[in-house]
Amino acid sequence: MAELGWAFKKVDERHFDGVEDDPLYGSSYVRDLYFKADPSYQGRFTVPVLWDKKTETIVNNESSEIIRMLNGAFNEFIPEDKAAFNLYPNDLKAEIDGINEWVFETAGFATTQSAYAHGVKPLFASLDRLEDILKDKEYLVGGKLTEADVRLFTTMIRFDVVYHGNFKCNIGSIRHNYPNINRWMKRLYWQNSAFKDTTDFHHIKSGYYAQKNWNPTGIVPVGPLPPIEP
Repeated sequence: MAELGWAFKKVDERHFDGVEDDPLYGSSYVRDLYFKADPSYQGRFTVPVLWDKKTETIVNNESSEIIRMLNGAFNEFIPEDKAAFNLYPNDLKAEIDGINEWVFETAGFATTQSAYAHGVKPLFASLDRLEDILKDKEYLVGGKLTEADVRLFTTMIRFDVVYHGNFKCNIGSIRHNYPNINRWMKRLYWQNSAFKDTTDFHHIKSGYYAQKNWNPTGIVPVGPLPPIEP
């Protein structure tokens, strides 16, 4: 991710497999879509983006809201068995919301020593809490896959490969210090293709380490190896 947002294939200089062109407008960067939706836009060019092809605008760019839209807003257009799959069931909403409130503490974007010191300890306190929750459990909530697992996975799968080094969240690592979280993460990755097939460690590392304000040299580390344990 650069200052112009994610690059599409036509301008991506890294030539990674899986990078695609914008099929609608041939955009060079995600920034182009933001300006198409609003020529006066002055914010950050973040992803994900939920795009409406008919009105040609951004519907939403907040992942926590998009996941709930995709969970139920289009059920009438998909097969019944797919519509029946619910990541945010009514009887578990309160518990899912409760976990989401505290689980995403981060020290990664601190720009001063004091801000970093203030943020890194709560981050690892959250990891300690998650480690206890996942003891002898396959899922975070209700004994089944829910939104809480999906959201946490996208953070944990990036922790050792990016957050530990690039953001200096190095009090511990998932693979060495959090066996329950590590087991839970590996189970999702290796036993559910939806997680493995949508995880690309080359994209993750190159995207974060390309941010010059956090990594001025632009060097992408080789490790950790393997990026996720078997």
